Amino acid sequence: MRIIFMGTPDFAVASLSALLEAGENIVAVITAPDKPAGRGQKLHQSAVKVFAEANNLPVLQPEKLKDTAFIDTLRSFKADLQIVVAFRMLPEVVWNMPPLGTINVHASLLPQYRGAAPINHAIINGEKESGVTTFLLQHEIDTGNILLSESVAIDEKDNAGSLHDKLMKAGANTLIKTIQKLKSNTLRPIPQKDIIKTQLKHAPKIFKDDCLIDWNSNIQTIYNKIRGLSPYPTAFTYLDKKVLKIHEAEKEEKTNSFQPGRYETDGKSYLKFSGNDGLLSIKQLQIEGKKKMSVEEFLRGYRFES
Repeated sequence: MRIIFMGTPDFAVASLSALLEAGENIVAVITAPDKPAGRGQKLHQSAVKVFAEANNLPVLQPEKLKDTAFIDTLRSFKADLQIVVAFRMLPEVVWNMPPLGTINVHASLLPQYRGAAPINHAIINGEKESGVTTFLLQHEIDTGNILLSESVAIDEKDNAGSLHDKLMKAGANTLIKTIQKLKSNTLRPIPQKDIIKTQLKHAPKIFKDDCLIDWNSNIQTIYNKIRGLSPYPTAFTYLDKKVLKIHEAEKEEKTNSFQPGRYETDGKSYLKFSGNDGLLSIKQLQIEGKKKMSVEEFLRGYRFES
């Protein structure tokens, strides 16, 4: 089969690498345009572009997916199948182009957690299980017929970063199994409406305001939020009117005399904030204007205002 691959971040690289290792014929790779990044605003290439060029694969970086020149170029590759992993929303003229359609790898057990941030929301909601799903693209986002899925356990100490890595590997494996079944004509697409048995949970894009910690919540809820937003975009609170990002913490579920949001510290080894039913001990943090550091490093150099 002639396959066009579409993706941008590291999550997609694992799937592209697996396809090449399986001997699949990748005729082109579509990824995001280079963008200025960092203090020097140097052009940053996507992880998929770096990998594709290292493996001598043709790379296209369209600004607009409906651009006539891009559509014509896409058609010229005469792809049998397109595969999308962590890319942009595609217009119908693109996803409906190849005769075998377009397969997407999604980082959840669809139909649960449709949307842009399934990894984050699964942990924020305290799920014990997530997974990956391959499905055929159709008009509404993440609603196409399911091809294959694989469950992945979420450990109590997993954060968005560690779960990302688990699902990245599972996604690549599930994609290869999907392609094998497609070739052997043993795929049996299942409409998502046929397997919806409970209320759906969604995974919309996360904005800055979503990352603010509500200390009136219980400690488990706060702990899950910190894990679900670490390492990015990171949960935060305010300390002496400065933004304090919390990357890692441990919960202490016990009654305390402090009001929610108050902190206690010995100035040397611990910094703890109160929820409504216990304490959260901060382990790794980043105060506004400084680098990420351990709580011990932070306390050695910080002077509290009150």
